[in-house]
Amino acid sequence: MEIPTVENSLLVVVDLQQKLMPVMSDSELVTARAALMVRAAAELELDILVTEQYPKGLGSTVPEIATWLPDSANVCEKTAFSVFKSPEFMTELSSRKRQTLIFVGVEMNVCLLQSVLDARNAGYEVIVVADAVGSRKNSEKEWALETARRSGAYVLGSEAVLFMLLRDAKHPHFKAVSALIK
Repeated sequence: MEIPTVENSLLVVVDLQQKLMPVMSDSELVTARAALMVRAAAELELDILVTEQYPKGLGSTVPEIATWLPDSANVCEKTAFSVFKSPEFMTELSSRKRQTLIFVGVEMNVCLLQSVLDARNAGYEVIVVADAVGSRKNSEKEWALETARRSGAYVLGSEAVLFMLLRDAKHPHFKAVSALIK
C-alpha cells in the first residue's frame, strides 16, 4: 500500500441518512467518527463525494455530517447499493482522477461492502475507516470488514488514516486536524 495523500485520495461518505442512522448499531459513534473524517477532509481540502440511498424514503444526510461538508462536496442520489452503479457518482469520481478511496458510512454489509468490492475490482486502493462505518448488527459489520480485508482493502481507524494524510507534524494543517481528534 502506498500511503494515501490529499492529492491522490478522496473521501467517500456513504448513506449517512436521517432514517438510516437511528437503526444502526453504535450510530452515535459512527456518526461522530464520520463527522471527524469529514471535518478533517474539509480542513485538508481533500475531495469528498457523498451518496444518499433513495433520499425520498430515507431522508437526506444527517445534520451532524451535512453541517461540515464543504461546498465542493457533491451529493449523489442513488438506488443501487454500490456507489459504482450510480452514473452520477461515477462521473464525479472519474473527473477527480484519484487512486485511493477512503470509505465511511453505512451499511457496511450492504452498500459499503458492494462499493468496496467494486472499487477493488476497478483497481482502486481502498481504505475502510472501521470506526466510521456501521451496520444494524455488529456481527454483520465485522463479517463485512473481514470480506473487505480479504479483497485487498485496508481497514484502519480514523486516527491512523488522518495521520497518514498528514504524514508529518510540520504539515500546515497538523494542529487543526490534531485538535479535531482530541
